[in-house]
Amino acid sequence: MDKLKQMILMLCFILSGALCYAHGEVKLEKKKGDGTPIEIIEKARYGGEEKGSFIFPSVNEHVLTVVFSKNLGQVTVEVSTTAGASVQYTSVLTPNGLQIYIPNTGDYVVTFTFPNGDEYYGEFTVTD
Repeated sequence: MDKLKQMILMLCFILSGALCYAHGEVKLEKKKGDGTPIEIIEKARYGGEEKGSFIFPSVNEHVLTVVFSKNLGQVTVEVSTTAGASVQYTSVLTPNGLQIYIPNTGDYVVTFTFPNGDEYYGEFTVTD
């Protein structure tokens, strides 16, 4: 009788775990809001410390999110198409982050310019 109870309890645990996984309650899959990271590339550096490792941009559908993990002063952020047409141009004091809505799909470049002339950029694609 004890073996039968154990078998039934084991089946209940396995079944409940399988149902939770199938329903998405386990949260092992990637969430829709995670975003795709953008690789930062150094364009020009005029001395001082390398700042690219403190910039964390990502794109999720039409929203570009940028997080600065260190106080780097004032940073100019420009989003443009790969053809060079400017989409958004803004300035932000770090370590604050920012979000930029990009209305159209396509290939884009985000450029970060620091007061001393250092420039970093990353390329990304906006899809529906």
